[in-house]
Amino acid sequence: MTGLIQVNCNCPDDNIATELANTIIELKLAACVNIVSNVKSIYRWQGKIERDVESQLQIKTSVELYPELEKLIIRLHPYDVAEVIAHPITNGNQEYIDWLKGNLK
Repeated sequence: MTGLIQVNCNCPDDNIATELANTIIELKLAACVNIVSNVKSIYRWQGKIERDVESQLQIKTSVELYPELEKLIIRLHPYDVAEVIAHPITNGNQEYIDWLKGNLK
């Protein structure tokens, strides 16, 4: 285990995704944030099926920084319920893993 995670978070558009990503990187709560545009989302919200195009953040951080990252996203995110889902990074290119760890708070 690396002690690292990737956190996914969908945003309503690229502008909000970029603002969130910049803040996360400036605070060193992640070493890298990828923004994937034009993610088609189909989901149930308040009893209705919704269809949206969103931008997804793929945030690389550590398990230790997750609580602070989650609080920040929830505070700044425009959705009533922000998607914040963490996946463990169990293996990877060791040089990249070392780089990630070296660029965190």
